[in-house]
Amino acid sequence: MSERQFFDEMWGRGGTLRQPYGRFQSWLEGEDIARLRAKQREAEEVFRLTGITFNVYGRAEAEERLIPFDIIPRIISGREWQRLSRGIEQRVRAINAFLYDIYHRQEIIRAGRIPEEAIARNDAFLPQMIGVKPPGGTYTHIVGIDLVRTGDDQFYVLEDNARTPSGVSYMLENRETMLQMFPELFSQNRVQPVQSYPTDLRRSLAACAPNGADTPTVAVLTPGIYNSAYFEHAFLADQMGVELVEGHDLRVVDGKVAMRTTQGYQPIDVLYRRVDDDFLDPLNFNPDSALGIPGIMDVYRAGRITIANAPGTGIADDKAIYSYMPDIVEFYTGEKAILENVPTWRCSEPDALAYVLDNLAELVVKEVHGSGGYGMLIGPAATRKDLAEFKAKLKARPGNYIAQPTLSLSTVPIFTRNGLAPRHVDLRPFVLVSPQGINITPGGLTRVAIKKGSLVVNSSQGGGTKDTWVLED
Repeated sequence: MSERQFFDEMWGRGGTLRQPYGRFQSWLEGEDIARLRAKQREAEEVFRLTGITFNVYGRAEAEERLIPFDIIPRIISGREWQRLSRGIEQRVRAINAFLYDIYHRQEIIRAGRIPEEAIARNDAFLPQMIGVKPPGGTYTHIVGIDLVRTGDDQFYVLEDNARTPSGVSYMLENRETMLQMFPELFSQNRVQPVQSYPTDLRRSLAACAPNGADTPTVAVLTPGIYNSAYFEHAFLADQMGVELVEGHDLRVVDGKVAMRTTQGYQPIDVLYRRVDDDFLDPLNFNPDSALGIPGIMDVYRAGRITIANAPGTGIADDKAIYSYMPDIVEFYTGEKAILENVPTWRCSEPDALAYVLDNLAELVVKEVHGSGGYGMLIGPAATRKDLAEFKAKLKARPGNYIAQPTLSLSTVPIFTRNGLAPRHVDLRPFVLVSPQGINITPGGLTRVAIKKGSLVVNSSQGGGTKDTWVLED
């Protein structure tokens, strides 16, 4: 399928300019291509000087890289965003309700909407969370919902990120860079702002503090400088005006988690952790972990600290559970899902496995606990050797995989040496959840497959990013 056969968000399918891009195209027609090339180089230099990097795992050199940034914005109309927001909010509410239920009465299992083994045999389910109610009843304080588009009004949820969704720092830096380089564009287009996210994040986290915390102390827990998202951890702590801490900076003092300061150990009320469950508390999980805080789970179960996101939320973004999300949304909201799932085959089921094995060359296969584009197979781009090796993996551990059709992902123009050219994109809106309500930042992170024809947008696989505009209608 050629690039022109995909839905293009600027030019539609028939080459007619779509309304959200009208003012931008008028501006673009008056621009000199040499100036745009200079601006693209300038943007790259801004990112380099700012130090916006990520680490690539699985390589001997473990190098740091810049994520490619493209200066052509992705533009979404206010009407389109309103529909997306309703669907995102509905889904996030259902996810929180599901997490409370699955760690308490498990009504959805009793009702036969999800099989018991999908929970009981799932590595992401934490028995230590059974019966625990987080402060404020919030499990997923920060959520990233990955969306893909295939047509004018056709959006699908590709993935739910309910553990530690990353990428918001790139959303903010992309906007800051565009504002610096093209201020005239923002005076011509009524673009909804995203810059309040750090303030909104701190306010939302503070609202989830345990009872009795009048002026909550918030901190960000990072695994350290070698983590692939360390730049983001430091960036968010700085932007919120809170401390960035590692496990060795914290200890349990008088029944509370406290951080080391020049005035001694000071209690923390809310810990925005970017450390995986297994490493959070060596007394309750992995005993060899040097990244967590011994005893923090006991403090948490006693209701004396908020951990964002709550331990055990991974059960909600597991790719096998994802396939049940339409049922989950309907069960907890009483409504049909506004945003559809991508059709999904659970390879743990014999009939589904047989279909996947017979049609592997046409499907995308993912590990149920995988992320970052690792451990997946894109059938149409795979070699015979790749297919043969993956068939062996599927037969050996079918429950470790799900499969989906290869979607016709929409394209958005990027700036290349030869001018504009279409490339495939997805979108990760960021959602803040607290007892005060749900706050969805207008836009989110657009990830783009820089390589022509590629459907893989992950930064770890060579993808880039671009600014996402939601217009005021």
